[in-house]
Amino acid sequence: MSALAPKLRAVAASAAAVTAAILFTIAPVAAQTTAPAQASGLPTLAPMLERVTPAVVNIAVVSKAPTQDNPLYNDPYFRRFFNLPEQQPRARMSAGSGVIVDSAKGYVLTNNHVAGGGGDISVTLKDGRQFPAKLVGSDKDTDIALLQIDAQNLTALETGNSDTLKVGDYVVAIGNPFGLGQTVTSGIVSALGRSGLNIEGYEDFIQTDASINPGNSGGALVTLDGKLVGINTAILSPAGGNVGIGFAVPSNMVVSVMEQLIAHGEVRRGKVGIGIQDLRPDLAKALRLGDLRGAVIANVEPGSSAEKAGLRVGDVITAIDGHPVQGATDLRNRIGLTPAGSTVKFAVKRGDGEVTIDVTIAAQESASEMLSGTLLQGAKVSNASAEEAQRAGATGVVIESIEPASPAARAGLRTGDMIVAVNRRPVSSVDDLRSAIAGQRAILALELIRDGGRLLLVIR
Repeated sequence: MSALAPKLRAVAASAAAVTAAILFTIAPVAAQTTAPAQASGLPTLAPMLERVTPAVVNIAVVSKAPTQDNPLYNDPYFRRFFNLPEQQPRARMSAGSGVIVDSAKGYVLTNNHVAGGGGDISVTLKDGRQFPAKLVGSDKDTDIALLQIDAQNLTALETGNSDTLKVGDYVVAIGNPFGLGQTVTSGIVSALGRSGLNIEGYEDFIQTDASINPGNSGGALVTLDGKLVGINTAILSPAGGNVGIGFAVPSNMVVSVMEQLIAHGEVRRGKVGIGIQDLRPDLAKALRLGDLRGAVIANVEPGSSAEKAGLRVGDVITAIDGHPVQGATDLRNRIGLTPAGSTVKFAVKRGDGEVTIDVTIAAQESASEMLSGTLLQGAKVSNASAEEAQRAGATGVVIESIEPASPAARAGLRTGDMIVAVNRRPVSSVDDLRSAIAGQRAILALELIRDGGRLLLVIR
């Protein structure tokens, strides 16, 4: 990567190093070009902010982390030889922002990278009241987490329709940058449908130039009429500070995730069994489709919902349930966030004609499980997604979470590590990993990919 290449930064601010770079996002605002006037006749957003800012909260998370990552510190012979004391987990603090979306049930939206890792979570309201929070569920692929607090007299933020946003609409970002307290900044929607940033598995970001900084993660992006259109998630920055390029998860995607977290505690993603690609201008020209937009079916899995519905290779999907499909990423997001068992209508361009096809969304297989009863006990793992494998340049098993003070945590494993081999034996699935560690009670040599680099970790 060149020295000028920009970097994407996570936004949850650490209490120990609050100036650390963190992912923030900003969501677009409804098309309203002038702020309402106050009694003096001067434009102001104050009346709207008085209504909505009580719904934006500060979130603090205290979790446990192993004191040392080096596995030698966990070797009893090494500790005895150097007369080292038993290592104790240390407290790790992080902070971010959140948005109350249901005052009766106390639901608070935030980012997965703020509160999805568990630990003791507390929510502080604008009026100073503080409450412990329960993690209802979280979704790493969209970076959304849902909390719940038991409190009275809450103010909730009304959710807007992010699909109606347009580039140039005014938006306002509200959050807790640098732990200073609630802060409001304003800007416009700079772009819509941003993807390919490799921040999350499902990307359809709102880009904004509203100023956001570490601590804004999980905060609100609202329109000038005070409706929530995005959850701040990330910034593009060469040095970790705001340069006017921020990203927010659109409210329509957030609501879809939230509904599943409430119902199941997790997102149960759907699939139809097709391989798709963007309908690029050169491909559209070759197929004599003019300026048509959509996603082209490149392959159909045998026995899949798509095959049963009659979809074919070469079909161009132009809309799903009446919503225009802008490209492959757009279609993938809509299918992946549609609950399994639902039936959707595909508008399909086939040859010189158009057809509407009903397709049933099937459930994606989930290989996520806890590795109990092994040297990796306390680690929750899953098969690497296609995006994770592409980023790492390898297939393997990804560690989704680690229980504090567990054997996996003491061994130095981290959330996000990808295990690609055990004792020189390649692993490409959870089943492979379980087979490789079965019966191994003495020592494991794990080959990992961490932060883009490879390393060996010995576990005893």
